[in-house]
Amino acid sequence: MKSTKLTFPNRNGLALAAQLDLPLHNKARAYALFAHCFTCTKNLRAVGNIARALTQDGIAVLRFDFTGLGDSDGDFADTNFTSNVADLVDAADFLKSQFVAPTLLIGHSLGGAAVLQAAAEIPSATAVVTIGAPADPAHVTHLLDSSRTEIEREGKAVVKLAGRSFTVKKQFLDDLEAVNMQETIRNLGRALLVCHAPLDNTVGIDNARDIYQAARHPKSFLSLDGADHLLSRQEDSLYVGRAIATWAGRYIGTLLPEADRPIITGDARVVVHTGREHYTTEIVAGEHGLLADEPVAVGGADLGPTPYDLLLASLGSCTSITLRMYADRKEWPLEAIRVYLKHDRIHAQDCDHCESKEGTVDRIRREIELVGPLSAEQRQRLLEIADKCPVHRTLHQGIMVQSSLRTESEA
Repeated sequence: MKSTKLTFPNRNGLALAAQLDLPLHNKARAYALFAHCFTCTKNLRAVGNIARALTQDGIAVLRFDFTGLGDSDGDFADTNFTSNVADLVDAADFLKSQFVAPTLLIGHSLGGAAVLQAAAEIPSATAVVTIGAPADPAHVTHLLDSSRTEIEREGKAVVKLAGRSFTVKKQFLDDLEAVNMQETIRNLGRALLVCHAPLDNTVGIDNARDIYQAARHPKSFLSLDGADHLLSRQEDSLYVGRAIATWAGRYIGTLLPEADRPIITGDARVVVHTGREHYTTEIVAGEHGLLADEPVAVGGADLGPTPYDLLLASLGSCTSITLRMYADRKEWPLEAIRVYLKHDRIHAQDCDHCESKEGTVDRIRREIELVGPLSAEQRQRLLEIADKCPVHRTLHQGIMVQSSLRTESEA
């Protein structure tokens, strides 16, 4: 994904720090607005993983820090649930004025309650997703139990949450108590996906039950079996992102109108992007998104095939397609083709067909399984045709690669 750091003003004139994540090919079929968990920031690893999964499916994501958190202006002590909802509405207005109005709202933990509340003020939203959300925002007060007496008596107290100190005022508690969440959920009027881990020790699974029962159809539930509240494991957050993208596709539409799509520069057919984290690499080939990676053992995250796996896949798919075309043209009874490939290196002196006998040479072993009542002559001819597939010929004949640098302004 391509990420851009942004700021936008909220209704109180404070600058809120944001990040816009776009699909690598810049063509978004929809825009999503993400609300992070209580005292978290937009930079939580799970949020980034969910955004990555969504952008791979063509959904742009705006994530931002609420007032007084992360890189945003303001004092956390002066914020409350109502101000968080207002920040969300202001973020949606920003997206609408500068890019495209969001059709998908996603909220994690208290952010999930916030998107449920904000949806009524964001008319463009057609789908809402909650992740580990409380059915009642007042649920978060259990985190303040040890300081609640002091807050009530003194009007405020310094509390430690997730290892950091925050000043919480009595107005924060009063605001939470005033929210009527059941009515909000009942009158949501949007498609709803409730995501929750059965063993969530921070926000119990009963909250998901209460949200789901209060909501009207269309509504769906996704069990995050084995996950914790913060989706600490990478596989959990990526799973959530992919599931949301699949589910939302029914409600957010297809590609944006041509006039609304950002323009991709250059004439490249394939664009590849590797960020700063590990070796996970996004690939856009035409309109299609892929991932490449390296195994965990060498520092990767193993989220996709290795570059050499993709090379083998290219040769194998070209072989299979070429044989399918040839058999169809000849009207031969070829029912299926399976190609098995392996890459290794051997000493040049062990290569019967190599001109040089020094050093090593790359070798691809390709086995082709032809399914169907073919004659021996037909099978032999198809084996010969396999060597004529375009990718095979390119690899066998050699290829010239010309490299140059592109400036960031051209990218």
